[in-house]
Amino acid sequence: MTEPAPEQSQQSPPLTDSTAHLLARITDQLGAQLSLVSRNGTRRPMHRTRHPDRLAADGGTSAPALVAVAHGSRDPQALRTVLALLDRVRELRPGLVVRLGHIELNAPLLPDTLDDLRGSDAVLVPLLLGRGTHVKRDLPAASAAAPGVRTRIAAPLGPHPLLVEALYGRLVEAGWDPGDRDSRRAGVVLAAAGSRDPDSAQDTRRTARLLAMRLGVPVVPAYASATTPTVPAALRALAARGRHRAFVASYFTAPGRFASACADAVPHRAAAPLGAHPAMARLVLHRYDQARAGVAPADAVTLLASA
Repeated sequence: MTEPAPEQSQQSPPLTDSTAHLLARITDQLGAQLSLVSRNGTRRPMHRTRHPDRLAADGGTSAPALVAVAHGSRDPQALRTVLALLDRVRELRPGLVVRLGHIELNAPLLPDTLDDLRGSDAVLVPLLLGRGTHVKRDLPAASAAAPGVRTRIAAPLGPHPLLVEALYGRLVEAGWDPGDRDSRRAGVVLAAAGSRDPDSAQDTRRTARLLAMRLGVPVVPAYASATTPTVPAALRALAARGRHRAFVASYFTAPGRFASACADAVPHRAAAPLGAHPAMARLVLHRYDQARAGVAPADAVTLLASA
């Protein structure tokens, strides 16, 4: 059953012309790179997925369901935020079946969502920002435990230029001045949940490098758990370099305990979690399309470098 939209979901503010133009450029280039080979050997761009009913009428098959896999949180804002994000996904791809499953703490849990899809195809899109235990172990285990559903597992959302654009947008909302580019006083801490998995830390560091390219100032990754540095330690390190005007970029899909703890380190200059930013919805669909096409992630980082 499709998740109902929240009665009062917080909408992102309108995009500026420059941000909207950049998102369109990124999406167009990614769509041009991602295509399917049809039966007659021609190639169709994946970003122009047709309505499932039309596919069936043309003799094809319905598109697999998109199952967004969230971690889950005791913070009630987390579920509302994820539901708002999935509403944006549905707006971008009308007719696509979009479901939600949680790894823990919130209903519906992923096994229940997959059980409801028995006899059909599904692409599991983790609303997670890097490789780690959940992506490497929990999602394959859930897929194996649901033999009645033909599943594919998409890559995590990060690292990716669209994710960086969402981080940038949230920082601007928190007061980041684009005029601070190349400033010697400004800096950013990229606050992530943290993981003992080295691949997860590598993904976070790569996102920090991409965000530094976007902002033109140093970006230091920091963590709420499992590894170091902590957010306060990263802020002190920036201050020691003379970068006293430091912001915290929230590298979290939705609000929760870790996101709140990171924001408390500098509450007057802390960005909100990524949530239902328009770039996030586009990225969810991009990962879905990649998994359908069997394409490994190949992120167009040059778009942000030249923006």
